[in-house]
This record gives sequence, C-alpha cells and structure tokens, in this order.
Amino acid sequence: MGLDLGSKTLGVAISDAMGWTAQGLETIKINEAVKDFGIKRLGEIIQEHEVSKIVLGFPKNMNGTIGPRGQASQDFAAYLEKKFKLPVVLWDERLTTMAAERVLLEADVSRSKRKKVIDKMAAVMILQGFLDSQTNSL
Repeated sequence: MGLDLGSKTLGVAISDAMGWTAQGLETIKINEAVKDFGIKRLGEIIQEHEVSKIVLGFPKNMNGTIGPRGQASQDFAAYLEKKFKLPVVLWDERLTTMAAERVLLEADVSRSKRKKVIDKMAAVMILQGFLDSQTNSL
C-alpha cells in the first residue's frame, strides 16, 4: 500500500497481487491538526487488500534535509507500524506531487477534479517508484 500524507488528505494506492503495478484507490479526508488520520478506514483497506507493507511518501527538502512535513511523515510512519504491526518504508517523494499535477494537466483534467485526485495520484507514483526499485534490484 502506498500513502501520500497531507495535512487534510491521505492519498491511498494499492499494488496488484504480483507487486508490479500501483493503482490509485482513494483519498481519505483527514485532519492533521486534531490527529485524525483516517485510521479506521486505513485498517479496513489493509484487511480488505491483505496489505503486508506500507510505503509512505517522505517529503525531503530539495537539499536532502528533513523539514516539518518530513518529520510529520516520520511520526506517522512510527504510528502506523505500532498500530498495524506492518513494516513502513519511507520513500523519497520529492517532486511526486508536481509530477502528478503535470500528468493531470497533460490529461486536461479540470482544476476541481485535479484537486480531488492529486493525492491519490501522488500515492500511485510513490508506490510505483518503490515497486520499480524492487523489480530493478532482482
């Protein structure tokens, strides 16, 4: 399962059974300020899709340092590992949201529709990047 954590939404992607391709599943509305991360829905997805690993986007600064969003991802990763007893891989997501935006722009998706799917699309790019790295290392 791939996740793109924002302050208001959590993009979710799932891989196929073979672990070759990532598909966008949904965008969960969250509220980071009150620590509401859609955990109930995540648990349902994990059970329904028999998730064995979580790949969480890790937004580093362009110079490789870790800022507030990166720290939020590290904290969320630790929480997910404890809550679901699954390994969580932090995956460098620099530029994935911009790449997702570019793909949607090229597909001529309207601004309002882009806003609804951008996090799900970023989650797909995060998960696909991870899956591709596993395939290349075989």
